[in-house]
Amino acid sequence: MTYAHTAPAPSEPITVALTGASGGFGRTFLAQLAVIPTMRPSILVDLNLPALSALLDDLGYDRATWQIVDSAADVESVVADGRTALISDAALLIPSSYRVLVEATGNMRAGFAFARQALDAERHVVMVSKEVESLSGVFLSELARERGVSYQPGMGDQPANLLALLSWVQAVGLEVVAVGKSSEYDLTYDPATGMARQLDVDTHAPALGDLLELGDDLAATLAARHEATRAFKRAAAADYCEMAVVSQYTGFTPDVESMHYPIARPDELADIYSLREHGGILENAGATDVFSMLRLPGEASFAGGEFVIVKTHDAETWRMLRGKGHVVSRDGRYAAIFHPYHLMGIETPLSVLSAVDPHRVAAEPRQHTILSGRAEIDLAAGTALTVAGHHHEIAGVAPVLRATPETTPNVAPFYLLGGCTLSRTVAAGELITIDDLDGVDLNLWAAFQAGRALSGGTE
Repeated sequence: MTYAHTAPAPSEPITVALTGASGGFGRTFLAQLAVIPTMRPSILVDLNLPALSALLDDLGYDRATWQIVDSAADVESVVADGRTALISDAALLIPSSYRVLVEATGNMRAGFAFARQALDAERHVVMVSKEVESLSGVFLSELARERGVSYQPGMGDQPANLLALLSWVQAVGLEVVAVGKSSEYDLTYDPATGMARQLDVDTHAPALGDLLELGDDLAATLAARHEATRAFKRAAAADYCEMAVVSQYTGFTPDVESMHYPIARPDELADIYSLREHGGILENAGATDVFSMLRLPGEASFAGGEFVIVKTHDAETWRMLRGKGHVVSRDGRYAAIFHPYHLMGIETPLSVLSAVDPHRVAAEPRQHTILSGRAEIDLAAGTALTVAGHHHEIAGVAPVLRATPETTPNVAPFYLLGGCTLSRTVAAGELITIDDLDGVDLNLWAAFQAGRALSGGTE
């Protein structure tokens, strides 16, 4: 994967269909489409059309440029007229009325169906729903290859941004040790009050005042930071999902299934993500991970951004770069290269341009890991498993990311669990398998199995 902004501008505006259009991502993408002449929204799909209409009004879209429609004939007429059709019925998402589908529902079943329909109709797909990607991305990518169209994760979310950064790092010949991102929300510590904050949660954590530097014992400092911030929930299913997507495209795997989640400041990343033999936390190179950023009030945020850890090789080169402010480990062996941002739909037009670029090089993801679920508590037979909340969690189930060779053939992907019911009691600590579930979406399970077979696993 390369930086999408290298794609040439099209001769006429690219017609784009957007699903999940009234959500947070939808807003940022539509705000950008309003000022970009190279593409335009032709179909917007959402179950809540009043909310979508209000969003377009708020973004300043002229009401003469869009229309709510409820028939295929009206969709075709509105789009042919150069306007935007708003629909709530998925059956009206007519492939002839768009060139690129941007899938952003965040819903496994709907998102997979939208993407498969588009690819079968030889339409390009930009996948923003990382939940869909983590489970069926390998299958959908292969389907796109067979149909002669493009399938790729969307720029603006961390997986695609990290893959673009990694592509640059590898292109200049640097040796990669680890890749990752910061968690969605920083930990902000105020030395004046001894209070720490994560989003809208505060806790008294005066011990952090003595832990703002790594000190000589890195492991001890990280452990103490973790202890001082136990009041916060730092790990999120969304983080695991994003790293699962990154793993598909890179072959990198977590050092441990729960990931390390160190609390770190950006200038510490090269020290923390070095190999254990050099004082860091990694057992093996080629790792994916997530950290929680620790900062003081007024300091810039990492903003859920992405990083790549590399070996330095030439000491003098990196001594000069350290002097320019680059992040180099204390022993000089490692350096951190990072993008402290992900701008959601503001960046996704880059992926749309890349999708229609005839010179693009198609990536071939493979199922190097499986994002699965481990029971946090005893879960009784009959328990309904529901994906809920901003980070798409499942109550009582911890997401874990495991290298594929370590998994059993029937372990269930995490986002396949949504909408299912447990057919037997699953004890705390057990992985949930396909045999434990009633109500499995067989199309999704077949897509996952096909992807795993393509990757050399069990079909």
